[in-house]
Amino acid sequence: MKQRIITAVIAGVPFLTLTILGNWPFIIMMVALATIAMNELLKMKQVKSLSSTGVVGYLLMWLLLLPENVLPFGWLHTNKLELFLLLAVVLLILTVITKNNLTFDDAGFMLITSVYIGFGFHYFMHTRFLDNGLALLFFVLILVWSTDSGAYFAGKSFGKTKLWPEISPNKTVEGAIGGILLAYIIGISYLLIVPVFSSWLMAFLFIFAVSVAGQLGDLVESALKRHYSVKDSGHILPGHGGILDRLDSLIFVMPVIYLLGFI
Repeated sequence: MKQRIITAVIAGVPFLTLTILGNWPFIIMMVALATIAMNELLKMKQVKSLSSTGVVGYLLMWLLLLPENVLPFGWLHTNKLELFLLLAVVLLILTVITKNNLTFDDAGFMLITSVYIGFGFHYFMHTRFLDNGLALLFFVLILVWSTDSGAYFAGKSFGKTKLWPEISPNKTVEGAIGGILLAYIIGISYLLIVPVFSSWLMAFLFIFAVSVAGQLGDLVESALKRHYSVKDSGHILPGHGGILDRLDSLIFVMPVIYLLGFI
């Protein structure tokens, strides 16, 4: 626990500082974190980063990650979606060129992984650059961390009913409920100081969506690690594992709240 706290402080201070600063320092941090997270997933799949498959995977992810004002495509007379589809076709062509050393399953993995990482960090950036983006982003961060803490302590104290033992044997229904409850307690306290939403109904729905999506994001990464028989996605953060271990809930939440129309 002591090591987790020390790592959280050492990593958290620059993360929050660059998020507050915004602009290019923030964008560079997002690109770096997304690239490391992509590398962690490639290692799970045992794909070399500098292989043709790995390179295409990074290109797909960066394409979805970077906003249009950073990565303009007007001079190519095309858009990001068309380029993404072109690279998807290239992946399928590689299954033929490599004589199935790159399988159809591998190609599917790269596409899903690039969407998972690329859009997750993209909408984190998208939210930061909204008019009230910083306040909203801190609200999301607080809700995700509150949910994690509430689920952990409620699960330790009251957990009896397994939530999804085939995926994450330590998670319980009581822990999940505790995470949602603490998210509401901390979230409402935050809103009394920083009124992010004009409607309390919208705020209550937002808190619920973030808390539930955050826990689902954690389960998604647990399912990935169990499938590939790894304990942690990486070792860059002592006591926490990899970047994906630390940010799995967050990068799952951001596209969800975008699709639900909250941002």
